[in-house]
Amino acid sequence: MSNLKLIEIHDATLWRGSTCVFKNLTLSIKEHERVAILGPNGSGKSTLLKTINREIYPATKAGSYIRILGRDKWDVWELRKKIGVVSNDLHQRYTATTTAIEVVVSGFHSSIGVHGTLANRITKDQVVAARSTLSELGIDELHGTPLNRMSSGQQRRCILARALVHNPITLILDEPTTGLDFAASFDYLERIRRLAQSGHNIVIATHHLNEIPPEIDRVILLQNGAIAADGPKDKILTGETLSAVYETPICVNKVAGYYLAYPG
Repeated sequence: MSNLKLIEIHDATLWRGSTCVFKNLTLSIKEHERVAILGPNGSGKSTLLKTINREIYPATKAGSYIRILGRDKWDVWELRKKIGVVSNDLHQRYTATTTAIEVVVSGFHSSIGVHGTLANRITKDQVVAARSTLSELGIDELHGTPLNRMSSGQQRRCILARALVHNPITLILDEPTTGLDFAASFDYLERIRRLAQSGHNIVIATHHLNEIPPEIDRVILLQNGAIAADGPKDKILTGETLSAVYETPICVNKVAGYYLAYPG
């Protein structure tokens, strides 16, 4: 297996707007690792994912660097063919009248929809690939249906299909079941499990331990813009460690490969 790093961060300072989220951050994730990122609100989970996807860049500083897949510089459009992203933020940027096929095809162009002159750049092969991906996720019959006529679970599968249409090595999932009920959440998590089992590299940021598939090996626990703990899942997901980071009593149980948290 390749030792290539998905991301290698050294002594980086990362800002979101006027807020310094990380200062002097050093962290690496290998290309084929399956990682969960946890932490309280504001701890830096989404910022870290956006850094991997080159939506956020570090402050310029001597000796500091961020390398993605071994490279300091990327054409962003080329990089996004290698990394598929699913997030509520991305989901909410689509208009309610965008159809499923438009959502998925837009993944080829790293755009939100395929409006205006972009529509003329859509090829037959891209449409065929988009239909195939929708079919794999069980919603091909919705290809011409606008988002506002779908359930939340169906909408989220469209966003997942957009991420998968390039068959990327890495999937970045930012709180993937936000807004979904139990049935839709469980269906979605099972699909993520299958992707992990088929060889995809999964990097997932979540508030909920039950969203972490059994296939995840490593957990990075953030607190106040710093790494509070990092290591094998069974060493990090303990009541003692989580209670210290979240500053509230937490108990943890493991059931069928999943971890569940409840008040201590």
